[in-house]
Amino acid sequence: MLYHGVDIIEVARMRRAVERWGQRLLQRIFTPGELADCALPGGGLRFEGLAARWAAKEAVAKAAGLGLAGLAAGPGMHVHWRELEVVRAPSGQPSLCFHGAAAVALGEIEWVLSLSHSAEYAVASVVGMRR
Repeated sequence: MLYHGVDIIEVARMRRAVERWGQRLLQRIFTPGELADCALPGGGLRFEGLAARWAAKEAVAKAAGLGLAGLAAGPGMHVHWRELEVVRAPSGQPSLCFHGAAAVALGEIEWVLSLSHSAEYAVASVVGMRR
């Protein structure tokens, strides 16, 4: 079976959400590794990087049919946003790493991730194929 999902988000929307909810939002959605990847040397955040990672998580949810409200992965299984992680190879190529319930629900699917962003928008596309 083939899975495909795509999501686009305005970078300004991500910035507003972080300004409004701060660490509460960041720690609910992003892993420590993702936050480190998006950290600026002076202590700020690269909002386009955060937006791209958020779009990747949404694209996976859409592709896998998990739904966006709570990411229910099946009876008794609940996937949390932090269980979907965007990681980078030494070459810079992004990929997906799953933890917890996400690893159970999505681990048998081979995923390919593409991210892109401008100053205004971030987009993610995922394609998955069951092994």
